[in-house]
Parts: sequence; C-alpha cells; structure tokens
Amino acid sequence: MVIMDTPESVGSLEEQALKRKERLKNLKRKNPSNENAPSEVEKEIVPLPKPKFRSYKPQDESLQESKIDDAEPALIEEEVKELLDAGKEKVVLQDLDISSLAPRKPDWDLKRDVAKKLEKLERRTQKAIAELIWERLKQGNEDNLGAMVTMTDNRATDED
Repeated sequence: MVIMDTPESVGSLEEQALKRKERLKNLKRKNPSNENAPSEVEKEIVPLPKPKFRSYKPQDESLQESKIDDAEPALIEEEVKELLDAGKEKVVLQDLDISSLAPRKPDWDLKRDVAKKLEKLERRTQKAIAELIWERLKQGNEDNLGAMVTMTDNRATDED
C-alpha cells in the first residue's frame, strides 16, 4: 500500500519545516556559549563572593581579613535566676495524676491491639458454652439443670 502525499499536505510539511528552521536559528542567536554567537551579546563579569571563614583559620595573609571572629558566649545568669524563681513556686501535688507519670508496661500496645479480638472470642466462648448446656439438657438430664450450669461455670473459670 503506497501513501501518496497530496500537494496540500506537502505544502504544510514544508511550512512546518521552515518554522522549525526559524526557531532553531533564534535559539542559536540566544545561546551565548555558541561559537557563532553574534558579538552583540556582552558577557557581564560577575564578581565572585568573598569567602567567610567561621571555623577554618586561613594561613594566607590575604584571607585573614575574611575570617569571622569567634562568638563570645552570652551571659545567661539573669535568665537562669528568673527560671529558678519561677520554679520555686508551690507545686500542688494533689493536681498531679500519678498514673500518668508511671511508665507503661512493655506490652501495653500489644494488649491494646488484641483487646477487640479478645472481646469477640469471649462472646463466642460464652455462646459455645450455652450451646453445650442446651445439648446436654436435650440428651435427657433435664432434672440436673442446676448441676450442669455450675459444672460448666467451674470449667470456664478453671480455663481462665
């Protein structure tokens, strides 16, 4: 199958090619690093920033003036006195919640995550115990209802 270009499509392709060539020429003119760059583009000389030496002690004499002097520690005696005076105020021990100060057990997060599952299992266990009681009652020992209930309760508490 041969695709034939119509004269209209050839004309539009030529126009697109000319537009691309023009864009490339414009880009070459704008790029100052290009060897063919026109002489109109002037390169500005930007002075380099002077180094500041905070922790480095330069050995060169010309760089000694760029060295920053060591900072002097500020006097904080007044700030400390204010903090100590603020700390001398009465602290009411009755307002403190001792339980919030006590460290948590190492497995507190595991217990928290498992608590919902344990509740669900507890409900299922109670339901299973009730079903077992009903099955035994249906088998014929209806007279011994009280004994059955206490026996199953004892088993449940022994397992805990």
